[in-house]
Amino acid sequence: QVQLVESGGGLVQAGGSLRLSCAASGGTFRMYVVGWFRQAPGKEREFVAAISRSGGSTYYGDSVEGRFAISRDNAKNTVYLQMNSLNSEDTAAYYCAASRLSTATISDRDYHYWGQGTQVTVSS
Repeated sequence: QVQLVESGGGLVQAGGSLRLSCAASGGTFRMYVVGWFRQAPGKEREFVAAISRSGGSTYYGDSVEGRFAISRDNAKNTVYLQMNSLNSEDTAAYYCAASRLSTATISDRDYHYWGQGTQVTVSS
């Protein structure tokens, strides 16, 4: 079973950037697809990005396409989410999740392990 810990959240001005990290332990990290999701108060959880086991394939939600970039370093058991051109609509708690499926997926139902989340707040 893998444990996930997110870090890197905080307060940033609109137009700024943040990089989130998701550190994994307790499992064979390279065997998991990893995704990022976010949830704002009063809203449903939203898919942000996902990356395949090898890192060769990435997927993004429509609202972050072109602004966010997901990557992974399997040697460090870590996945990153680089977030650029942030705006107030990006304010949310961000969660990383790991899936035992062999291919990346955008559905949160396909993810088996979740971190505790890190808050991102974008001020306008």
